[in-house]
Amino acid sequence: MWHDHRGWGALHTAVCAGGAVALGALAARAVRPSPAASVALTAAAAWAVVGGTSLAREARAVGRALEAGDIEAARNRLPHLCGRDPQALDADGIARAVVESVAENTSDAVVGALVWGAVAGVPGLLGFRAVNTLDAMVGHKSPRLRRFGWASARLDDVAGWPGARLTAVLAAAAGPDPRGALRAWKADAGKHPSPNAGPVEAAFAGALGVRLGGTLSYGGRVEHRPVLNGAAGRPVRVTDIDRAVRLSRRVGLLALGGTLAARRLLKGRGK
Repeated sequence: MWHDHRGWGALHTAVCAGGAVALGALAARAVRPSPAASVALTAAAAWAVVGGTSLAREARAVGRALEAGDIEAARNRLPHLCGRDPQALDADGIARAVVESVAENTSDAVVGALVWGAVAGVPGLLGFRAVNTLDAMVGHKSPRLRRFGWASARLDDVAGWPGARLTAVLAAAAGPDPRGALRAWKADAGKHPSPNAGPVEAAFAGALGVRLGGTLSYGGRVEHRPVLNGAAGRPVRVTDIDRAVRLSRRVGLLALGGTLAARRLLKGRGK
C-alpha cells in the first residue's frame, strides 16, 4: 500500500488499526453470553498487548551486561529495547537510553493499553496496540515515511495522550521524589519533540533525580533533544536502570488497579 502520499498512509492506518478494533469487537460480542469466556478473552488480549514484563526483562539484561563491563553485549542487546544506534553510545549513553526507553514504554506498552482497555474493553486493548505498533513501524520522519506515516504518527499522539499523563502522575506518586517529578514535568515536558514522551520522561527524570535527553542517534540521524531535569538531576548511572524498572513496575501496578476500578464503574453505569 505504500505511496508517498498522506491519503494512502491514512488508508493504511485505517485498515490496520480498524481491523484490530473490529476483530476485538467481534470476539467480545461472540463471548458476551459467557462471563467466563469474556474474562478469558480479556485476559488473553491483555497478555498479548501489555508489555511490562518484557520491558523489565530487556532493560535488566542490558543493565547486567553493563555491570559486567561487557559493553559489546549491552550494545547487541539494546536494539531489543529501543531504536537507538548502539555503536555510537558508551556505557553511560546506553544506560541513559535504557532509562528513557523504560519511561516511554511504561506509557506505550503498559499504562496506555490499560487506559484504553478500561474505556473500550478488548477492542480498546487491541486498537491501542495496533496504533502504537503502526507508529513504531511507519511513524518515523524518514524521507520514505514522512507522508505515508503521518496519519499513524498523529493517531498515536492522540491515542497515547491520556496514558502518558496518567503515567506521569503515577510516576510522581510512586517515585522517590514526587516534588522533583512534578517540577521536571512542569518545567521540561513541553521542550520534548513528542507530546506524550515529554511528560513521561520528564516525570521519570525528576522522580529518579537524573538528567535525560540530549544528543542521540536513530538510524544514522542525529537528534539534539532538550535536557530534561537538567538543573536538578545528575547523569544516569548503570544502577539507575534497576531503579527505573522498579518505578515502572509500581506505576504499572497502580495503573492496573485504577483501570480495573474504572472499568467496573463504566460497566456498572452501562447496565
